[in-house]
Amino acid sequence: MAAREYGQYCGITRALELVGERWALLIVRDLLVGPRRYGELAAGLPRIPSNILAARLKELQEAGILRRAPRSRVIVYELTPYGRELEPVVLALGAWGFKALVEPREDQLLTADALAVTLRTAFRPQVAAALPQTAYAAQLAPSGLLVRVDGPTLDVVRGGGRADVAFAAGPGIQQVISGALTPDRAIATGVVEVLGGDGALLDRFARTFHLAA
Repeated sequence: MAAREYGQYCGITRALELVGERWALLIVRDLLVGPRRYGELAAGLPRIPSNILAARLKELQEAGILRRAPRSRVIVYELTPYGRELEPVVLALGAWGFKALVEPREDQLLTADALAVTLRTAFRPQVAAALPQTAYAAQLAPSGLLVRVDGPTLDVVRGGGRADVAFAAGPGIQQVISGALTPDRAIATGVVEVLGGDGALLDRFARTFHLAA
């Protein structure tokens, strides 16, 4: 840890020493969605070198932010209670960074875990409370999310399942969440492809999940 010390004594300094290294918060972001095997973390962060991923996992484990745990005869990484305390910090940072997003480049992708955290950040429980219970299946290559909204309660999990509307999307879905692109326009331009169910429910999706850019 000595090489990353800032020589200052305050909480922000210590936080940066623990999670300020490149890729560290993105690992935390993905683990906020759920426990992951090493290979799943690598697949969700395709540009991270394997030695850097291994180093960050070791550092975060030594800091008490995550731990290795056996699950069905495999080892997964999961956040500790101390690590999960980072959730409001990550969501607030995501909302702040969302304001600076511009149109995605061709080389930029949106992973299922990244969208899951964006949806948690953008969720408007006061709006959802007045809307019918709705399930959305969002497909992002190569995986997807099942998003269930029941009043002011949000549940986002990896995988598929029964949904009122299923759609495929890429990074452009962020423009629907920001309000820069209406659902109708997103469908017409191919940013979103309705795969099944009632496509009109994407209007409800846009009302339920909104972040001002």
